[in-house]
This record gives sequence, structure tokens and C-alpha cells, in this order.
Amino acid sequence: MSARELRQKSGEELVGQLLELRREQFNLRVQRATGGEAKADQVARVRHDIARVKTVLRERELAQQAAGTKA
Repeated sequence: MSARELRQKSGEELVGQLLELRREQFNLRVQRATGGEAKADQVARVRHDIARVKTVLRERELAQQAAGTKA
């Protein structure tokens, strides 16, 4: 998933995506803690995807704040 794809989604979709990614991250953590086979590349991919979603959400928040101060 790229930032370009994320910017095309609505805010609600992004929040849902973030929730889903955090659940996946939790499941991978539990899997690793119980001795399961949690692949390192999956953990890293999920962590990076969470960062991308949070970045896009923050960009939108800052854009709204900027628009509010200009008006």
C-alpha cells in the first residue's frame, strides 16, 4: 500500500485501515511471544503501513487547521 493510494481514501476508511493494521500487529506480536513463526518482514511491513496511514491522517489534520486559520 502506498501513500498515494491512502490519500485517495476517506478519513473513515483510513481510521478503519489503521484499526485493522493495529489488530494485525497485535496478532503478530502474540504469535511471536507464544513461540509461533512470525515473519520479520510481516512485522516490518505492518509497522510501516501504520506509519503511512498515520502520516496521511496527520497531513489532513494540518491542512484543516491551516484552512481554519486562513478563513
